[in-house]
Amino acid sequence: MLTETQANGDLAALVRTIPDYPRPGIQFRDVSTLLLDGAGFRTAIDRLIGSFDPDAIDLIAGIEARGFIVASALSYALTKGKIMLRKPGKLPGASVGVDYALEYGTDRIEMHVGCVAPGARVLLVDDLIATGGTALAGVSLLRGEGAIVTEARFLVDLPDLGGAARLAGQGVNSHALMAFEGD
Repeated sequence: MLTETQANGDLAALVRTIPDYPRPGIQFRDVSTLLLDGAGFRTAIDRLIGSFDPDAIDLIAGIEARGFIVASALSYALTKGKIMLRKPGKLPGASVGVDYALEYGTDRIEMHVGCVAPGARVLLVDDLIATGGTALAGVSLLRGEGAIVTEARFLVDLPDLGGAARLAGQGVNSHALMAFEGD
């Protein structure tokens, strides 16, 4: 049986690696080259849709900024509503947010108050899962407003950084189309 990365080698070939960005020793996996390829991006979205039961979700939550692109495509294809999880101060209405730790400091994500009804089943999506900090903050934010979050989807996983395992520890099944080891 093929591994996920082998099965999606066509898509992995469309992801550019930029060495030593944003600092020496980091291999940055840039999905913008996948997004530039219309057929490749469509294939990625179709394969993501094939990885979960669309009837088991009510809404799709995308994490700023590239997660918005993935969430919008899924939302459109499935005719599901989309929640924007934004950086602080970007939403025009009343918002609720959570702070979370970064390697050096903290950050925050927010969403509009009332955009998710208690009991709504929400799929969390982003372009990439690394350490999982932002994704876990998204889960916390959504659950804090009463959403049920048990599934997350990503284009790329960096498994050596442990984000998918951290999500699993919080009861969230994550799936990525591609994994790049050693990052």
